[in-house]
Amino acid sequence: MTAESNTSPAEIRFSELLDRAMHVWRQRQGEEGVFSLALPLVGLDPLTQLPLLESPDPFRFLWDGAPGLSLAAAGRCHHLDLAGPRRFELAQRFSDATLARVLDGNPEAPAQARSRILLAFSFFEQSGEQQPAGGTPSVQAVLPRWQLSCHGRQGWLRLHGVVNQSSDVRSLAETLWLMAERLQQNPSGQRKPGISTVSGTTIPGAWEQRYAPTLRRGIELVNDGELHKLVLAVRQSIQLEAPLDPLPLLDRLRQQQAGSCRFLWQRHRDDSFFGASPERLLSLRNGQLRSDALAGTAGRNEQAISLLRSDKDRREHELVVQAITEHLRAQGLQPRRPRRPQLARHGQLVHLHTPITAAAPDQQPLTLAGALHPTPAVAGLPRREAMTWLRSLEPFERGGYAAPIGWIDSAGDAELRVAIRCGHARGRQLDLTAGAGLVRGSVAERELQEVGLKLTVLADQLELRPQLHCT
Repeated sequence: MTAESNTSPAEIRFSELLDRAMHVWRQRQGEEGVFSLALPLVGLDPLTQLPLLESPDPFRFLWDGAPGLSLAAAGRCHHLDLAGPRRFELAQRFSDATLARVLDGNPEAPAQARSRILLAFSFFEQSGEQQPAGGTPSVQAVLPRWQLSCHGRQGWLRLHGVVNQSSDVRSLAETLWLMAERLQQNPSGQRKPGISTVSGTTIPGAWEQRYAPTLRRGIELVNDGELHKLVLAVRQSIQLEAPLDPLPLLDRLRQQQAGSCRFLWQRHRDDSFFGASPERLLSLRNGQLRSDALAGTAGRNEQAISLLRSDKDRREHELVVQAITEHLRAQGLQPRRPRRPQLARHGQLVHLHTPITAAAPDQQPLTLAGALHPTPAVAGLPRREAMTWLRSLEPFERGGYAAPIGWIDSAGDAELRVAIRCGHARGRQLDLTAGAGLVRGSVAERELQEVGLKLTVLADQLELRPQLHCT
């Protein structure tokens, strides 16, 4: 069986799977460690199959770039939770060391089927003392137990497990085989008809009233020249009548936010961080880097073309483009960019978008991510001063909001998105977060409108929109 084979899983005998696994095991002279096996599966949707990927560990992950790569993962074979400095460097070391120790029983499998380290960062780097109880670690890195990937109709199911002897290899092959049979017997997974309404009430204190004074102070800082740009966020909390299942929502976002990448990071059953990000921090494929500058926002019902004519939005956008290209040059790269931004439509919103590319052979993706995060699209300029003001002015911890989330694979390819257009559900509380970029000439009323537009992207899917505004 090769990566180009059209052999269906039903035509592969268990004896073939086991023989291959034992052959690889013997070639490595019975090396102890993490063993990985994979099977091709056709026509399965990782989003709907995720509930079937049972594991004693409650961790679940979804990366839904359909019609591109879609990936569901469950359980943790190895993981790292880290607080403190040098988190990008240490996460890169963990990823490299962990993937190097994986003994792959299917080295011929295509790129989509490679073993992956899943990554979720917090926005701020923080020490263990700074991290609030139950808060988001500075970085979480996971080699999952189960990994179901799909690109088009072709999919692969992969299992990672610790092996010490040949009987462990056989047990791993049997477990993979039984799970593949289970998924094939349930090709629709556990698809639900979709959520109609999520019932809940807004925690008292309308967001506009809380945000306006902070917004005015931010505008003063940029108008006085202390900052070139500042991106101030607001959080709206909703008390739910029942815990939220994020998968039906993500299924709906697939239809309504088709240009974005849907994601889920579920630490346990009652803690789900999810969203539909339109912004690529970086992707690295075969030594080619791409990053997206995304700044300047309007509603689709407005005259979106006005973004291209808006001096304020064009200046805000160009600050982001210049910062990304400068950070990449500081890493020894030669970034390329179009002369003018494009319009990118994502659901109800339209953004100014400039793709930035560069040849990046032999570059470590998390070194580049550490140089790029946070971009001025989600923090401000100068970066250090803006971060200090964000800690002072925002009355909440950002957690994973506007932070990198994504994966690195065994070949060194990677993709990290900026976790915006997101929600964080903890038990019966749902937090929605959105921000607006302030530059000289920003008008408070317009920035309030922009934040309101962004908050409704997810709230509309939950039918909670009327509760997000002042009465």
